[in-house]
Amino acid sequence: MGEYTGRVVLITGASGGLGTAVTRAFAEAGAEVAAVSRTGSEISADLTRPEEAARAVEAVRTRFGRLDVLLHLAGGFDGGTAVAETTDLVWNRMFGLNVNSAFYTARATLPVMTAAGYGRIVAIGSKTAVEPVATLAAYGASKAALVALMRTIALEGKRAGITANVVLPSVIDTPANRAAEPAADSSRWVQPESIARLLLWLASEAAADVNGAVIPIYGRV
Repeated sequence: MGEYTGRVVLITGASGGLGTAVTRAFAEAGAEVAAVSRTGSEISADLTRPEEAARAVEAVRTRFGRLDVLLHLAGGFDGGTAVAETTDLVWNRMFGLNVNSAFYTARATLPVMTAAGYGRIVAIGSKTAVEPVATLAAYGASKAALVALMRTIALEGKRAGITANVVLPSVIDTPANRAAEPAADSSRWVQPESIARLLLWLASEAAADVNGAVIPIYGRV
């Protein structure tokens, strides 16, 4: 019997480098894990589309009869140009992947948690949400909007027993990031397992008094 035995945990972005570590950690803790991503997971959904986010949440509720924890790991990165050169495509893509996906998924999840009088929501943001970086306007602004969304959910959900928090990593040590920055010292980056351990605590009973928190996890970058 693990700490999460009997709990149903929905993990978005479950097939990514971080998602794999988080899914494994919660499964080992005894949770019933519902993994969602565009491809490579038991539930396939494009969470930037409201109807698909709602369908994914309903599939979890139908299968398990409950939904205790939402871990929103889904997102994306694009950038490298100044604001004056940032295209509409990049701007809209970043807000779609990093804000709209969280909004649509949380909007579908909250009624289920409210009816149960219990819920934990944790989203993965980015250090750039609070420390902007030149040439990353679209990415940073979308992650800052995600912080505002999570803090608003925290205010609205507290009377229903729902907490919402957001974690801000710097660069995460994933295969994709190693491939993108082959010359970097990845040993200084944040390990996925470190983030998974933090999420295990934030989604637990022990963290009931932590709500609306914006938590840095920067590694040694």
